[in-house]
Amino acid sequence: MVPAALAPDSLGWSLLLAARLLARVDGGQSLTEALVLLEGQIPAARAAALDVVYGSLRQFGRLEFLLGRLMTKPLSHRETDGLLRAALYRLESRPEAVHTVVDQAVKASGELASGVFKGLVNGVLRSYLRQCESLLSALANDEVARYQHPRWWLERLRRGYPQQWEEIVAADNAPPPMSLRVNRRKGTVADYLESLASASMSAQAVGDWGVRLEHPVPVDALPGFFEGRVSVQDLGAQRAAALLAPANGMRVLDACAAPGGKTAHLLESADIDLLALDVDAARARRIGDTLRRLELTAKLAVGDAAQPADWWDGQVFDAILADVPCSASGVVRRHPDIKSLRRESDIRKFARTQALILDALWPLLKPGGRMVYATCSVFAEENAGQIDAFLVRESGARRISQEQWLPCAASDGFYYAVLEKIA
Repeated sequence: MVPAALAPDSLGWSLLLAARLLARVDGGQSLTEALVLLEGQIPAARAAALDVVYGSLRQFGRLEFLLGRLMTKPLSHRETDGLLRAALYRLESRPEAVHTVVDQAVKASGELASGVFKGLVNGVLRSYLRQCESLLSALANDEVARYQHPRWWLERLRRGYPQQWEEIVAADNAPPPMSLRVNRRKGTVADYLESLASASMSAQAVGDWGVRLEHPVPVDALPGFFEGRVSVQDLGAQRAAALLAPANGMRVLDACAAPGGKTAHLLESADIDLLALDVDAARARRIGDTLRRLELTAKLAVGDAAQPADWWDGQVFDAILADVPCSASGVVRRHPDIKSLRRESDIRKFARTQALILDALWPLLKPGGRMVYATCSVFAEENAGQIDAFLVRESGARRISQEQWLPCAASDGFYYAVLEKIA
């Protein structure tokens, strides 16, 4: 419900929505979970709020630095703190409308905490406008503010990629590209490029399945999306099916499968008997939604990949895709809340989970079978380091290949290792 003081299409209402979303993330909720707050909002308000939220979260460190200089102590009221971050982002991204932003942010603050922070919001934003030049000069000397990543994250990137870390950071801070996977059961890449051209959308083919759009568009604008002609999938994510290389008649396991993009790609690639598994029942339902849109069929199961006794029928698989839980450090530009939510200690926790899944799934693979281990991480502990340790534990495994994709203009960050069971 929109407060009487704010119109549903006003900047103030969008800033208020953004503030509430940012407060939920600050409280530990993922942005994906928090977005339920936008249900029922008019499209213009939703789009404006999302623009501010994504921009504010991408500027992790920068906005924190500015507030640290503009306030004598941190603000305990999360929604007002979120409002200040949202308004500062808007002031920086739309400098031609600074007075409107301040006015609308103050009006929005009147709907929070009974309006007790209106004076503070007004004072902080006007102080920013007065001190902007000196603040931005000081900001350049603070690496967390400058690079907009947690300090521990920057240190890991420097160690792992001494020549490339700044390029990775720049890609992380930019809006992501929009790439598509053509369902070749319903047409060719060339056919789909013609459909895009007819809809006045510029795009180029990438590989056997992929199309990269020049400009992102809503999915309902994509020709044939609801008829299953195409799916939105990053070019790096499309690599999984090619590496697993399913052939007709194979029995395949897609572990940790939700929301089903890689599952669908495998099914589009060959006529296979596929089991799609995920530990989260709600996310597993999304696999079914994906497959129905594409008119594909698979067996779906809810279960922990590290506990096969709860769901496995005892028949070995010809191939296994182990797309394991990870830090998601390679897709942070799509999920910028990760910068705020992730802690360095989480990497070790993910690594332990990944090892458990690898050890549990390996006995389910037939001799001569292939497993593709996948993450959307750029941290070696979850990637090559994880596979190195697994190969020490498992003498019957051989690493055929590995690939580390780094975030760039064309794709997100992924790691793939192809393993063969030799005994």
